[in-house]
Amino acid sequence: MTLQATTYLVVGLTFAIYIVIAIMARAKSTSDFYVAGKGIHPVLNGMATGADWMSAASFISMAGLIAFMGYDACVYLMGWTGGYVLLAMMLAPYLRKFGKFTVPEFIGDRYYSHGARITAVVCLIVCSITYVIGQMKGIGVAFSRFLEVDFSTGLYCGMGIVFIYAVLGGMKGITYTQIAQYCVLIFAYTVPAVFIAFQLTGNPVPQLALGSTLSDGSG
Repeated sequence: MTLQATTYLVVGLTFAIYIVIAIMARAKSTSDFYVAGKGIHPVLNGMATGADWMSAASFISMAGLIAFMGYDACVYLMGWTGGYVLLAMMLAPYLRKFGKFTVPEFIGDRYYSHGARITAVVCLIVCSITYVIGQMKGIGVAFSRFLEVDFSTGLYCGMGIVFIYAVLGGMKGITYTQIAQYCVLIFAYTVPAVFIAFQLTGNPVPQLALGSTLSDGSG
């Protein structure tokens, strides 16, 4: 089997699994569609959130940015990660307690202000569009490289797959799909780090390998 055929097979099977997961976990109510029925275990929710963080924007763009700019680009990584922590601690718990499905609903009811709701909508749209642009760019680049097609074709393929499991499963389907993506991404992150650490230092644990290079002054 050629490399191209293997690539098509692996990518096809991966997305087939995602679609099957979305169909099996498809939303059956409004609560399922928007908040996954509030029945997702915290560990699984954490895995899904981790997959969001390890998305195309970070897996491709952030890695490239740090490789291009060096340590100075780490400030973007810290800001990105810190933002996730702040949202998880300062907004998500209260959104759940209020029983609201969207951030603008929560902001408007919490501060008894229609203006605050509109402001939240505008901020959400701006942030979402900015985030989606980066994600779509990453999808187009990844698919065009893997499938050896032009950027537009790769982008449409990726968008089609995402559209299918997002519409079928809602938040419930997306959450379980993200859990599967987390397993794939954490494997893709960890394996190269382990082999690089072992090749450079003889220690297969990346954190310990970095510590050893810093302690002996070679890093």
